[in-house]
Amino acid sequence: MQTQTNQPVTPLDAAAIRADFPILNQDPGPDRKPLVFLDSAASSQKPAVVIEALDDYHRRYNANIHRGVYQLSELATGRYEQARHLVADFIGAASHRECVFVRNTTEAINLVAQTWGRRNIRVGDLIVLTVMEHHSNLVPWQILAEETGAELAHVRLTPDGRLDLDHLDDLLARDPKLVAFTHVSNSLGTLVDAAEISRRARAAGAAVLIDGAQSVPHLPVDVRQLDCDFLAFSGHKMLAPMGSGVLYGKKALLEAMPPYMGGGSMIRKVELTRSTWADVPAKFEAGTPAVGDAIGLGAAVEYLNALGMDWVREHERDVVGYALERLVEVPGMTLYGPLDPAARSGVVSFNLGDIHPHDVAAILDGENVAVRAGHHCTQPLMRELGVVATTRASFYIYNTREDVDRLVEALHVANRIFGLA
Repeated sequence: MQTQTNQPVTPLDAAAIRADFPILNQDPGPDRKPLVFLDSAASSQKPAVVIEALDDYHRRYNANIHRGVYQLSELATGRYEQARHLVADFIGAASHRECVFVRNTTEAINLVAQTWGRRNIRVGDLIVLTVMEHHSNLVPWQILAEETGAELAHVRLTPDGRLDLDHLDDLLARDPKLVAFTHVSNSLGTLVDAAEISRRARAAGAAVLIDGAQSVPHLPVDVRQLDCDFLAFSGHKMLAPMGSGVLYGKKALLEAMPPYMGGGSMIRKVELTRSTWADVPAKFEAGTPAVGDAIGLGAAVEYLNALGMDWVREHERDVVGYALERLVEVPGMTLYGPLDPAARSGVVSFNLGDIHPHDVAAILDGENVAVRAGHHCTQPLMRELGVVATTRASFYIYNTREDVDRLVEALHVANRIFGLA
């Protein structure tokens, strides 16, 4: 389907898009309301074109890639590499060779930590992170710091859930080797000025890694405008199959980094006692890849391109702005993160009185509203907020204002069950 960019965002747009998603159009049965899916920050649903692309690969040209000279292998290789070109164009990379296929954001960040990090980080070096990072952008650096003797420091938050840029400047004055930060918080929804942070970090002589897991699916991202050294993101949060992900890295950096894993495909020449490596990105893609998942990622990128990422961003601003207006009407509601929809993505985390988030989520499931409850892989952030967990509703291209109304109605049900309304 085609949706023009820069057009007024209306509920009809998202309703038409919703029709492209088979899982959202199932008959819920006689005792269930239609599904409202509000957990896309964990994993998005897949449009029919992505499902069909994956099915087509397995039905018509399932084969290993790059080395087969027969027709099926050459077709699979072509589609696999076409997906890489699509991804590179989608994020504004200078070359498709700067895009390494991985399983997910977590693997991408670990790849950088264990290759670039081991090569460049030494005892006493400073790595700057932030308090609101996902565990995937905390734990790999903790492991590296323990191995190397490096130091970790974390940018504080302002009271409304934004990064304290004055504190960032204080840390940058200490000449860090790396600044790694999330573009969008998966718990608070905070949209970070990644270009400005990257500019300040590079001026301080630091390398820059951006966790784009929650930004690449939701807003226009151009790595050359951001001027980051690395960008990591997952396919399963942007309509693609689980098991697909991308590490973008500047070509010169990737070429200088040692391999992450050894084995087939990543070699140029193997002898009994030594080997040499293939050119990037093959150097980092050891073994048989998830060919079908990468092809599905390519199909997802084409779908998002047809919508236009400007439209995706504006639609989410509309829906999340409406959600913020409606949620404050619910008795006992505590919202986390910026209240300005222009300063956040489609993620809204909240607590409802003293009701445990897991109980809230269970009651909402009874109303067929799917949300996430827990610490969202951000335990340090939860401690910073003074809570154990939150309930999180996350919106995407197929959600409408009517979905927000269903969420609010279900929260009123939760309040009635617990005698809070």
